[in-house]
Amino acid sequence: MSGGGDVAQQPERTSALAAGNPHPVDIHVGRRLRERRTVMGVSQETLAEAIGVSFQQVQKYERGANRISASRLWLAARLLGVAVDHFFVGLPGMDSDGDAEAPAGLRESGAGEGEDLIRRETLELARYFLRIDDAALSRPFRQMVARLAGRYRDGLSRPSKPGGEA
Repeated sequence: MSGGGDVAQQPERTSALAAGNPHPVDIHVGRRLRERRTVMGVSQETLAEAIGVSFQQVQKYERGANRISASRLWLAARLLGVAVDHFFVGLPGMDSDGDAEAPAGLRESGAGEGEDLIRRETLELARYFLRIDDAALSRPFRQMVARLAGRYRDGLSRPSKPGGEA
């Protein structure tokens, strides 16, 4: 007999998917959608209207709770001025250096220590920076931020306490 409904022949689903949890790729794509939308100063309502869904649906896409279809992702990319692959940058196999390790924010737990969530302040800073048209102003600012980030990462500098104490 060739029973087409033989469960043993079907591929196993991961525990995250079996439990009804969002897939890590959907979470990543949603996060990248939210980041780009925020940087561009586009509201959820505007994006929703452009892709033909409610703003609540956009919220679900951005959380990874619902998958966004290819056609809607394409429309969103057009509105936000990026190629569709922008939403997949950072996934294994998409890194420019060939690094196959999943980003911290793609761990199956979906929350907790090490999750790389982008704060609203970071996105706003990026949006403001993109508005600086003068390279003579933006270059030194970018260099300063890179130096500061490197010092904090390497533990060479700590934020000073009120009153100038280190």
